[in-house]
Amino acid sequence: MQFHLFHIDSVRASLHSLDMSPKRKKRVLAIDDEPSMTEWLKILLEHAGYDVRTALIGTRGEELFRSWHPDVVVTDMKLPDIDGIELVRKFKALEPEAEVIVITGQGNIPRSVEAVKAGAFDFLEKPIDAERLLDKLEKAIKQKSLVDENELLKQKLQDRYKFQNVIGKGKKMQDLFELIESVAASEANILIQGENGTGKELIANAIHYNSKRLKGPFIKINCAAIPKDLIESELFGYKKGAFTGATTDKEGLFEMAEGGSLLLDEVGEMPSYLQTKLLRVLQEREYRPIGSDRIVHVDLRLICATNSDLDAALRDGRLREDLYFRINTITLRVPPLRERTEDIPLLCDYFLEKFRSRYEKNVKSLAPAVYQLLIRSRWPGNVRELENAIERAVLVTKGSEIGVGDLPESIREEATGHSDFVIPPHRTLAEIEKMAILQTLQRTNWNKQEAAQILGLYRPTLYSKMKKHEIRDGAKAARSAAAATSDT
Repeated sequence: MQFHLFHIDSVRASLHSLDMSPKRKKRVLAIDDEPSMTEWLKILLEHAGYDVRTALIGTRGEELFRSWHPDVVVTDMKLPDIDGIELVRKFKALEPEAEVIVITGQGNIPRSVEAVKAGAFDFLEKPIDAERLLDKLEKAIKQKSLVDENELLKQKLQDRYKFQNVIGKGKKMQDLFELIESVAASEANILIQGENGTGKELIANAIHYNSKRLKGPFIKINCAAIPKDLIESELFGYKKGAFTGATTDKEGLFEMAEGGSLLLDEVGEMPSYLQTKLLRVLQEREYRPIGSDRIVHVDLRLICATNSDLDAALRDGRLREDLYFRINTITLRVPPLRERTEDIPLLCDYFLEKFRSRYEKNVKSLAPAVYQLLIRSRWPGNVRELENAIERAVLVTKGSEIGVGDLPESIREEATGHSDFVIPPHRTLAEIEKMAILQTLQRTNWNKQEAAQILGLYRPTLYSKMKKHEIRDGAKAARSAAAATSDT
């Protein structure tokens, strides 16, 4: 046993430089086969403010390391049951961020260097000087804290690109995340607008689970998926005998959402007579189930979602104006995937990891040509379509890298037929403007808001130019033709 005796006052000066957190003491595991040595280390380090545990053999030290997770280990090189260098390797394999200080015999520099190569933070020769040990320990703690801080920053950076399973690092998505964080805790009604497949329901989940109502129920109903004559009974419930088939009392979704949130998906598809009843519920916060005299009081937060152009629905009279202003206290627009192509590689990596794990496939990456093809695609089905494409590719690929041939045929054909806008010769500026507007409207499936953004116009300006160039709304014309066909 070789170490320097010390007077506690001579060491206290070095202790002042240590930054010990009052919340949790830093943990040090001391391993040495001599009980007097471990006792000395325990006294020294506890006086320094550390939480200390000791072990007399390597196997016991390994047990403590696994269960207690020390910040730093101080271990002798020579132990009765294991070589100290091998022990260092085990510790670093278990927790790479943990630091190890090795105690070696005098003149054994080659072994000390070997220990550092194995991952040890530093070494000390016997006899041990107390102040030198405390100094090295402090540096090891700072090193580990720096590593932990870097890992935390790395995790925070990843979290910035992911919000309640909604993924995006581009400016549009980051602005959306910030707006969600700002409004989630409020009681304001929320309207989420976005095309099919953009993740509107995920946004609704994020709002509910970041609100004060997260412990309450979150009830969802798709107004477009339920026959219109059944939506009223689903929302408001009914009393037994209220109509043919009402054999028992039924609790409505409004009542089920008490104390929580209610998501009305595709709210634009709600029949006009129900819009009036919904408006009354939002104003008075109470209603009667169908056929009942019982008053049900409403305490819920309403979240609405739609993939349709509500401004057009207002103009066409399909949506009540007073209801529209009631449900969209805050409007969140989820951009389509073609407007945030910078997020496609991030989404691809996320889905690749998801399906690689699910199907236990050894697929490690996507070929660069695949990324280029996916970024050029228009994605009418948005993120959902991309997810399906990656899932399919993971299942069919034969190697460790997804190639273009592994993608769905529709995506490959779109890339083959892709053509940019070309200005034909001998056309006036007005004709070229009309062609640009018409092609942009066709590419966006007649979504005027998106077309205006692509063209760099305000939406009223786009309407004005459509009127000027006598451009008919193709989507409205298709709906009228479909209605006429169904009538005949």
